Amino acid sequence: MYAAYLATTLLAAALTGSAAVANLIGHSYPKSQADLVHVDHRWILPLGLLLGAGAAGLLVGLAVPVLGSVAAGGLVLYFLGALTAHLRVGDRSLAPWSLYFLTCTGALVTAVLYR
Repeated sequence: MYAAYLATTLLAAALTGSAAVANLIGHSYPKSQADLVHVDHRWILPLGLLLGAGAAGLLVGLAVPVLGSVAAGGLVLYFLGALTAHLRVGDRSLAPWSLYFLTCTGALVTAVLYR
């Protein structure tokens, strides 16, 4: 069980960390997604900070289990909010979203089961 917990946690941290970096450096992909779902560009930086905090929390959770579970839960809620934003505007291309959501959900489930 530890191997599954470690693998899902590291994968979720890597994915959300890369998304955080994309937001924080002003990459065009987060901007195009913000335009698609009618989110003001002023929200890109705070959303990137949330993703970065989630990724860091997942890694800290390897040493402090409760923080990892809280971080994974927060990321699951973050991506449920993203789903709501995409569905609100009729966007049905959810493959990137599902990758992030399922990975963070896997990290949460394995963290709870392992501990």
